[in-house]
Amino acid sequence: MTKVFISGSEGTAGLRLRSRLEMRPDVELLEIESTRRKDPQEIRRLIEKSDFVFLCLPDDAARETAKLAKDLSAKFIDASTAHRTADGWAYGFPELSDGHRRDIASAKYVASPGCHASGFISLIYPLISEGILSKDCLLTCTSLTGYSGGGKKMIAEYEDISRTAEHDSPKLYAMGQSHKHLPEIVSQCALTNAPVFMPIVGDFYSGMLVTVPLHASQLRKNYSASDIREAYKAHYKGQKLVKVLDDSPFLFANTLAGRDDMEIFVTGNDERILLSSRFDNLGKGASGAAIQCFNIMCGLPEETGLALG
Repeated sequence: MTKVFISGSEGTAGLRLRSRLEMRPDVELLEIESTRRKDPQEIRRLIEKSDFVFLCLPDDAARETAKLAKDLSAKFIDASTAHRTADGWAYGFPELSDGHRRDIASAKYVASPGCHASGFISLIYPLISEGILSKDCLLTCTSLTGYSGGGKKMIAEYEDISRTAEHDSPKLYAMGQSHKHLPEIVSQCALTNAPVFMPIVGDFYSGMLVTVPLHASQLRKNYSASDIREAYKAHYKGQKLVKVLDDSPFLFANTLAGRDDMEIFVTGNDERILLSSRFDNLGKGASGAAIQCFNIMCGLPEETGLALG
């Protein structure tokens, strides 16, 4: 049995992690008393007994917990923003490259990607790595997410029977272009310029649709929408959690709610191309990605215990 401690299991990501892991016969979940969940000595005691620790905490608390146990043998998977660009932490998106997968497999510390970032990076990393887009390209991104992405406070706000009528409509936020997922987007894609990023919360619990529009003139060669789709199919060939699908006349953001996989689409025409990534913000955008990394680090099939279509 692999002993696992989830630090921060009361949050949205932590609860989804728990629901996936508690069903597994190969995992023993170590519990912390609710009255001691912020007690450093008790946290360290549980980490000492653990093979793996999932951090589902605010950034500062995730950093402090990792420092607290840096001399211990447990492996860490951090679902917060704290370590996604930190030295010594592997980035937990194995489908990006063989190097990413090897780094995860051998790592002691893995940072699970952000939800918005997962969508953007899944679309742009392959195009940069294949030389289809240049690193200094100027990009924009619209990312539509379910309200569970805002955690317990936002969930309560949207599910309050006395909520305002404004909650019936989409909400654009992070207007100052300083969203916390931008650093990992720039780092992983090796971009010279951060994209203009437009995250939107919709009135649905979970699901995510990330879209990057391109003019054909932005591409380094004369690529058609079909060419881009084939490039994605080649890049993600054989992957179990990321699938490239054919053209679609419309896309709903919550189609993959409750699942842990991701779908990629290329639509538009040969002059104006739309790149879209669809997944669950709590699945491949959070706990599903963390469990996928856990499986790889354990030498197990990466889809073990995950909900796939």
